[in-house]
Amino acid sequence: MTARTALHNRLEQGVATLGLSLPDGALERLLDYQALLERWNAAYNLTAVRDPVEMVTRHLLDSLAILPYVQGETLADLGTGPGLPGIVLAIAAPGRQILLVDSNGKKVRFLREAIRALKLDGVRALQSRVEQVEGQFDCITARAFASLADMLGWGGHLLAPDGVWLAMKGRDPADELPGVPAGFAVRGIHALAVPGLEAERRLVVLGRSGA
Repeated sequence: MTARTALHNRLEQGVATLGLSLPDGALERLLDYQALLERWNAAYNLTAVRDPVEMVTRHLLDSLAILPYVQGETLADLGTGPGLPGIVLAIAAPGRQILLVDSNGKKVRFLREAIRALKLDGVRALQSRVEQVEGQFDCITARAFASLADMLGWGGHLLAPDGVWLAMKGRDPADELPGVPAGFAVRGIHALAVPGLEAERRLVVLGRSGA
């Protein structure tokens, strides 16, 4: 069995465990993204995860776990790093406009190469601080990016009136909930079971108060 086949099997099993149905060719494109990230990571240190098998678990499956909660026609992924979860979501559920935001130039160069190489229609990368980004989005994702208070303080203006904010967290974020700014409300906190990952994962779903 080739290394690529082993990764494909692991990803396929993980997707099945998550109960997801992905478009034709999506698994191969996700592995193409993983391979590109692995190649660039050797020179640019884009992620601390270096083992390909761990990349499938900690990057691909971890990002895919939030797919059932993603909604709307437009999405902004804040503090996206090398495209997590934004690029994974773009491959797994194509058709929406996605903005990938990061302040790190090396990571944004990688994102632009990934968008080009993977032919990701409707996806663009922006090098910017979150508070300087303009526009409004139906869905906002943020993965281990900052506290809830800081996330919403810096990027709350980007959430459309009836939009949903998906904050990916590790441990139980209960101690962060009092810091949620006025004008926003927690809609739910979901424990995510990422196949092959022992660590805790939580998804905090937020929206605008009264929406």
